[in-house]
Amino acid sequence: MTREATAEGTAGQLPRRRLLLGAASVALAGACARGGCSASTRPATRAAESGPWPEVREQFALSPQLAHFGAMFISSHPLLVREAIERHRRGLDEDPVGYLLENNSRLRWEVIQEAARFFGARPENVALTDSTTMALALLYNGLRLEPGEEILIEERSYYSTAESLRYKAERAGVSIQRTPLYDEPSEANADEMIERLFQAVGPHTRVLALTWVHSDTGVKLPIQRIAQRLKELNRARSPAERVLLCVDGVHGFGVEAVTLSELGCDFFATGTHKWVFGPRGTGVLYAARAELWERCLPTIPAFGLQTTPGLEMTPGGFQSFELRWALADAFRFLGGVGMAHIHSRTRELAEALKAGLSALKRVKLLTPRSPELSAGIVAFTVEGTKTGEVARRLRARQCIVNPSAYGVDSVRAAPSILNTHEEVERLVEAIARL
Repeated sequence: MTREATAEGTAGQLPRRRLLLGAASVALAGACARGGCSASTRPATRAAESGPWPEVREQFALSPQLAHFGAMFISSHPLLVREAIERHRRGLDEDPVGYLLENNSRLRWEVIQEAARFFGARPENVALTDSTTMALALLYNGLRLEPGEEILIEERSYYSTAESLRYKAERAGVSIQRTPLYDEPSEANADEMIERLFQAVGPHTRVLALTWVHSDTGVKLPIQRIAQRLKELNRARSPAERVLLCVDGVHGFGVEAVTLSELGCDFFATGTHKWVFGPRGTGVLYAARAELWERCLPTIPAFGLQTTPGLEMTPGGFQSFELRWALADAFRFLGGVGMAHIHSRTRELAEALKAGLSALKRVKLLTPRSPELSAGIVAFTVEGTKTGEVARRLRARQCIVNPSAYGVDSVRAAPSILNTHEEVERLVEAIARL
């Protein structure tokens, strides 16, 4: 059998896999509906682990000796994506000019359509990028702002957001205002965060630049409630004075089962090589409505005849085409598993990990226990041990976590659909031994 036949067979099996996963996940979905699973539901979820989740794990070439809690940093590729990358790579190697000219427009549009379908957006409002950082830079550099106007960011904004806005401020003569949304991350409160944010909104504020899930603490902002409050504020403003809600959503995208319209933001930037398990060096920038693109100028010229605003914002030039094209298959893979199941499973494992860490005396849990204020990242510190040393010693025990490089000095573990309850227990035990 040829590699093309193998890849096509994999893609053809996706509908059957979707049915299998859907049927085998009934018990899990019922136990975890809306509120997630508590420790008391673990017998039911462990029974479900013998259903869909081992099959999901088998799609990845991860080392079975390691407990992988690094999806928030960089992820492995499922079989569907690996086969797609290899298929396109071989086509480019055998006939680079012919394969590119014959396939680029079609395959790029497939990626855009799958991304739009995944997030409940319109294809014309999707731009493709190489990362979250590129998406944020394209967005903030391109926003039409006048001297004297303000951009409001949270005090714990991620480095890429803060630096992109600093560059924008220097070029455009706008000012950057910062506001803290919480003091202790584990005690973050949605009502307080919203009040602090809107107390800082002034008459010259034109942009709220927020991060959906903070990578250093795991705190998830109540973006939907913020969007609703902002909508009320904007009703009293003229069109030129209305505030845009721009979100770095990388640590919620692929975890939270919401659409773009449900989230309520205006622009959404994300990478797709983390929780989406997509090819490295891929990302997406969304606009909620077509007219919003008029507020944002392209930075890098697009190549070819552009037919949508999103394509106008998609940087041209020669890229890692085989990786970008294979992103469509990453979205197909997640669609086959089902976002409701993915959300429930990720929350279930994260809750189990937080419960285990909370019982350890020398461990300080930074991520809120409430599932409404957290997603898949679980951040913590170990008393008397530096975070880098914690990560190194846990790796020696074959548990893979990530120390924070920005913001709060913390260790981050990111349970995902690739993990099991046994691995969560193994990680907690390894941390206890520190």
